[in-house]
Amino acid sequence: MPNVLLGVCGGIAAYKSAELVRELQRRGVDVRVIMTRSAQEFIRPLTFASLTGHEVFTDLWESPDASDVIEHIAQAQWADALLIAPATANTLAKLAHGLADDFLSTTYLATQAPVVLAPAMNVNMANHAVTRANLLALEQRGHTIVASESGYLACGMTGDGRLAETDTIVRAVLDRLHPVRDLAGETILITAGGTREPIDPVRFLGNRSSGKMGYALAAAAERRGARVILVSAATALLPPTHCEVVNVSTAEEMQGAVLTRLPEVTIVIKAAAVADFRVSQISQNKIHRDGPLTLELEPTEDIVRSVVDHRRAGTLVIAFAAEMGLDVERAREKLHRKGADAIVLNDITHSDLGFDSDRNAGVFITDEGAVPLPAASKDRIATRILDGVVALRLQRRSSLQPS
Repeated sequence: MPNVLLGVCGGIAAYKSAELVRELQRRGVDVRVIMTRSAQEFIRPLTFASLTGHEVFTDLWESPDASDVIEHIAQAQWADALLIAPATANTLAKLAHGLADDFLSTTYLATQAPVVLAPAMNVNMANHAVTRANLLALEQRGHTIVASESGYLACGMTGDGRLAETDTIVRAVLDRLHPVRDLAGETILITAGGTREPIDPVRFLGNRSSGKMGYALAAAAERRGARVILVSAATALLPPTHCEVVNVSTAEEMQGAVLTRLPEVTIVIKAAAVADFRVSQISQNKIHRDGPLTLELEPTEDIVRSVVDHRRAGTLVIAFAAEMGLDVERAREKLHRKGADAIVLNDITHSDLGFDSDRNAGVFITDEGAVPLPAASKDRIATRILDGVVALRLQRRSSLQPS
């Protein structure tokens, strides 16, 4: 049975940590809990003691017994993984800079176990340059960051900062405890974000894509052992630590970047929202508002089709289709027209799914069938898509073997 230390910090999301304990236990994990002093203002240690059957660690100096002074060392050695959820801005700052003034931060410095961090805080704190820098430093240290999600926050504001779903956090912990390396040896090129087609020096045609789906796929593929090339249009997201990132803006630039790297890749996943049209004649000067304006548009490059035409033998191509509704037959016709190996159909009729959302849903479609992707976090959807890609790879390889 694997051992997980759960660090609970002071925030309204602390009550969700009790659910985390239960879900980890359901997966056969033994959980012990460390609480900061602030966490105890939101939920009592007795709750976690009752759930886990273990003592809850709250204070380095709560007992005069000298042996308790090194209890954090014993717990650091006991743990197979350290999960901190919710991780507040204050705790992230401590960990990033090596400060150790309580049971949780000293245990962090003493453990050699994998670390999973699930931040939760006010949107302005989450977006502050210091917090973003601390998260980047911790990710570069090799820790798994389970990104916070957007939504209505306890402070009354709406935006990034909400604790990720329990299932997403548990999956991240299990990935560190039992890493799946079924994409080792693969080089995966993933496109992400929404392209921008210029109108004049200050304006462009664009779309609502945040890039979150493509970035989630890149992070998941990297965890599963793949070498990842991320071709990214404009986005505010931080890329996974070890991905090779190629930044582009327009559909033409994205096509050029993809085709340039195509000879070295074994799987292409086209998750980017590529503009279907661009302005035929880009103005060299800012267009002034002097009355009605008519723009003449022309189609952009069909990147999936060009990848299919130029790929080397055996390279898998996974396309995406954002549609109003889940018309599987229409998506399958698009799959055949483009010549891809699979297509992920997304329904964009729901405001809380797909574009500019932390959640997604759809269908993974191949010639052989259609696998539903029920609504879940984009991290979870990324895992399910890659499961489909791995199954497709095994199927194609087995079909090439002599009977």
